[in-house]
Amino acid sequence: MWEQKLINTERGEFEVFVAGSGEPLCVTHLYSEFNERGNYFADRFVDSFTVFLINLKEAGHSPHVKNDDELSMSATSKDLEAIRIALGFEKWNYAGHSTGGMLGLVYAAQHSNSLKRLIVGGATATNHYMEHKGSIYSYKHPLNKRVRELLSIIKSSDSTKEERMQAGREWTEMSLYEPSRYDDFFSKPSSGKVVQKRLDYYINFELQTYDIRDNITNINTPTIIFCGRYDTQCPLVYSEEIHHLMQNSKLYIFEASNHFPHLEEKERFFEMVEEFRDLG
Repeated sequence: MWEQKLINTERGEFEVFVAGSGEPLCVTHLYSEFNERGNYFADRFVDSFTVFLINLKEAGHSPHVKNDDELSMSATSKDLEAIRIALGFEKWNYAGHSTGGMLGLVYAAQHSNSLKRLIVGGATATNHYMEHKGSIYSYKHPLNKRVRELLSIIKSSDSTKEERMQAGREWTEMSLYEPSRYDDFFSKPSSGKVVQKRLDYYINFELQTYDIRDNITNINTPTIIFCGRYDTQCPLVYSEEIHHLMQNSKLYIFEASNHFPHLEEKERFFEMVEEFRDLG
């Protein structure tokens, strides 16, 4: 079980869960809520780092927002910086997957002097992934209609708990290289449920203009970019683009993974984490 802490900052009191040992590592996701059970992605780092798994505003016992602009990646980066300062770290590391990785890029662009290392996976620096035929979020993808149906079920207050759980499973299976291994991957209790208010802001506001490609060219923090060869959420081409744009990055491609290399190729993922820990 992860240890809960409430961190008082100039931007509010944030709920944080801590586990592991070693240098401090910030882990979060743009629209997920965590608890004492930790998180599948964050769990992969506890043998190499002291991991701070952060509930952002509107998640768990962290603050509510006074206006929706506080849900933006830019404002959230300021929250993360306030947490780092309150914890007393001159620098820390950051690990993010999917929109957690996108947030990490924004944070690094705004506060590069606060980061020792950065690792970002299954992410993108532009909203163009929504138009890519290889992404299930694109109207060009054959599964897109079903994805939209599933997301409607998950969001609807008329759906039963069982219907929402089944829809969530089917959605996740679309992002696995071997969908038949779902029960194997997700058997251990974990946390990371969707915070609908944060997800709605991302889809309806932030995503419309999201393009930070120019911003990340100035990041020289030692960085690892990783992606599954068959990622159906943010296709590999967008991780390759991030890698080419950044000055000091290495690209890891997981050849037998879709969107969840930390589950699908666990041992190789651990090897990557060890290399990340030793980056200069």
